[in-house]
Amino acid sequence: MIKNAITYRIAPSWAPDLQALEAALQKTPFTECGATQERSAGWVPPRGEQHGLLAESVAGQWMLRFMSEAKLIPASVLNRKVNEKAEHIEKTEGRKPGKKEKRDLKDEAKLDLLPMAFTKQGAMWVWIDPQARLLLLDTSAQGRADEIVTLLVEGLPGFAPALVDTQTSPQAAMAHWLVTQEPPAGFSIDRQCELVAADESKAVVRYARHPLDIDEVRKHIEHGKLPTKLAMTWDDRVSFVLTDNLQLHGITLLDAVMDGQSQDDGGFDTDVAITTGELSRMLSDLIEALGGEGRTGLGELPASLTKQATTTGPAAAPADTEPDAAPF
Repeated sequence: MIKNAITYRIAPSWAPDLQALEAALQKTPFTECGATQERSAGWVPPRGEQHGLLAESVAGQWMLRFMSEAKLIPASVLNRKVNEKAEHIEKTEGRKPGKKEKRDLKDEAKLDLLPMAFTKQGAMWVWIDPQARLLLLDTSAQGRADEIVTLLVEGLPGFAPALVDTQTSPQAAMAHWLVTQEPPAGFSIDRQCELVAADESKAVVRYARHPLDIDEVRKHIEHGKLPTKLAMTWDDRVSFVLTDNLQLHGITLLDAVMDGQSQDDGGFDTDVAITTGELSRMLSDLIEALGGEGRTGLGELPASLTKQATTTGPAAAPADTEPDAAPF
């Protein structure tokens, strides 16, 4: 159900109110793009039922669904249309359009093409745990997360989320786990990681489907390459890739989670209860493994790593490195 996670802690100033949340979401429902509209975004019923509630509560966990739609115009098609318009002006008026006029022609061409453009939709799960004051967004793009947070802050009085921060930065912790081959209790290291040099070269070494308990990995870290991604498994129940800015990618619930579940137990409520239950416990253990919440620091690291490691925990929103990526 949830495949990625950017996690926030909600300030105590917010008083959870499901009805107030529903009312706030109703102000920005999703509607498909109009003929000349380039992008549209808003809330849809999480159950997929037409005219259903926009905020669903299952076992005390609140689930929302954010939808976006964008019209796609290939650059080559747009440029060809602009050139056609410019050529028409040159033939009929005997002059070449200037830079400013070409920009206007581009806007005009885009309006001409939008009614015929293909559309692409993307949806994001949004999970609020009102008791734990946790907000989790199912996206790997910080720009998308910022959009959701802005909407919620504007619509809910006192709603002030901040990215979860930990005493030990994920990068420093991952380096320590790889060098010592001693992951935190309850976790295991899987067969995928990415190491990036801290110097100007920014050299990258990636391992995929490869054992990481080898001298080569340790030497890379000792020579200044620090982990930005590391695949891990929690309690043989949830696998994921941890990043240096405390995001989780590729979250997968393993077979052990479904043991004892009947095939007839499927459905929205069951999916929500199982997913939020597993992720709640996993996130709690992961934060504890990183020293608990608070100011980002290096924690206890081998002396050989202390000079290389940097405090990379997300005290502020990390830069969106893929602003033009798929919606979610």
